[in-house]
Amino acid sequence: MTTLDENTKISILSMHDTGPAPEAALVRDIIKRGLFVSPVVIGACAIVWGVNGAFSCAYAIAIVFCNFALAAALVAYTARISYALMMTSMLFGYLLRLALVAVAVFTVRNLAWVELLPLGLTIIFAHLGLLFWELRYVSLSLAFPGLKPKPSKPIKQTESSSQ
Repeated sequence: MTTLDENTKISILSMHDTGPAPEAALVRDIIKRGLFVSPVVIGACAIVWGVNGAFSCAYAIAIVFCNFALAAALVAYTARISYALMMTSMLFGYLLRLALVAVAVFTVRNLAWVELLPLGLTIIFAHLGLLFWELRYVSLSLAFPGLKPKPSKPIKQTESSSQ
C-alpha cells in the first residue's frame, strides 16, 4: 500500500477512470427501450404523413440512437485517458454531435421520401422522451453507478434447512 506525502499534489489533468463504463450500459438500455417503442411511433407517423412520414421517422430514430451511442463512446473512451479530456470532449463533443445531426438532416432534406415535420418532431421528442423514460431506471447512487440494480428474489427456506 502506498501513502501520499504531504507535498504530493494531485492534478485533475492526470486523473483517469479505470472502472467499468456505466454509460455504455445506459445507452444499451435507452436503445432497447427505443426499439421497443419505435414501431408505435413509426406507425403513428405513417398514419398521419403516409409512407414518407414513416421513412422520415425511422431515419430520425436512427439519428437519435447514433447520437446517444456516440455520446457514450466519447465518455467511455476519454474517461480512461483523463478526466480533463473527458470534460473537454463532452463540451466540444456536444457541438460536434449537434453538427452531425444537422448534417444528417440537411443532406436528406430535399429528397422525395423526406417529410421534414415528422423528421424534426421525432428527433426532438425521441431525445427528450427516451432520456426522461431512462430516468426511472438510473441509479442516483455512487454505490451503483449506471442502472439501478434489479431487486433480488427472496430465498425460500425449506423445512429441513430451518431445523
